[in-house]
Amino acid sequence: MSILTTREWLLVKRPVGIPQRSDYEYREGPVREPGEGEIMVRVLYTAMDPAIRGWMDAGGNYFTPIPLGAPVTAVVLGPVVKSNDPNLPVGTMVSGLGSWSDYAVGPGYFFSPVVEPDQHELVSFLHPLGPVGLTAYYGLFDRAGMKAGDAVLISGATGGVGSLVAQMARLRGASKIVGIAGGPTKCKQAIELFGYDACIDYRAESDLSAAMARELPNGFDVFFENVGGKILEAALDNMAKNARTVVCGMISGYNATEKQPGPGNMWNLLVKTARIEGFLVADCLGTPLAEEMYTAISGWLKEGKLAYKVDVREGLEHIPDTFNLLFSGQHDGKLLVKVADA
Repeated sequence: MSILTTREWLLVKRPVGIPQRSDYEYREGPVREPGEGEIMVRVLYTAMDPAIRGWMDAGGNYFTPIPLGAPVTAVVLGPVVKSNDPNLPVGTMVSGLGSWSDYAVGPGYFFSPVVEPDQHELVSFLHPLGPVGLTAYYGLFDRAGMKAGDAVLISGATGGVGSLVAQMARLRGASKIVGIAGGPTKCKQAIELFGYDACIDYRAESDLSAAMARELPNGFDVFFENVGGKILEAALDNMAKNARTVVCGMISGYNATEKQPGPGNMWNLLVKTARIEGFLVADCLGTPLAEEMYTAISGWLKEGKLAYKVDVREGLEHIPDTFNLLFSGQHDGKLLVKVADA
């Protein structure tokens, strides 16, 4: 029996600030055989998610830290090529927690079968039909409780999550949708492709709070937060009565080398009887709610009501540099790496 070999990127140092090439080790070697209840997946695509940066830290963020000397954890998509899990036979297309590698081996419960793979573009299962789309839906409707007539503010407006939140808000009757993005190109895309009513270019505004007040004179009802830092502080100046802020991410501080100060205007939550909360989409995976969300998103895609954009980069060997595009903003759409042809 021939032995499969894999290329993989190992984490060998805890990054300080922006990850460097020296924080990783590139290795080629044999793929270990799946154990009891495990499967082996041939990785076709791997997602570049900001959360991976947190997993590289010793604290692990909201996920177990990646052990030094182990492959970097990432969400992947590909077919099962070996299986010891009867629920995921060979040939099943799956997505789930794999690694920066040609092959990923892990427990079957780390992966979910792709539903209707012939009905949608394959990369959609790492974007609107994957954790990204479910995050947008869960955060907006379940955690923030958005309802028709709400004014919605979204940071990271053209990112994978933010771009979907805007369109879902529109589909459910939001009164006004305002985005926050960096640069005129992204703001133009927010309005023309993703349906925002307005987009604030945070790089061009000297007073973000005033810019938000200009676009939302009565404040926002829902703020979907992906960035943190000065954007969050400015947003807390612009809440409507009983506003809800949901925190999906805070990418502005992921590579900070010192502890970041919190907003200095938290008193406004009391003044506006508002609330702010963080959430994890993992809390609803495997539940009837997840099935409901998936069905809704799939339906919108089939009806042509949901646009999405992916930025697919070629080559496992370039992953460390590709990953850092998340922090420079030099990508256009949900960032994926194509590892192999289907």
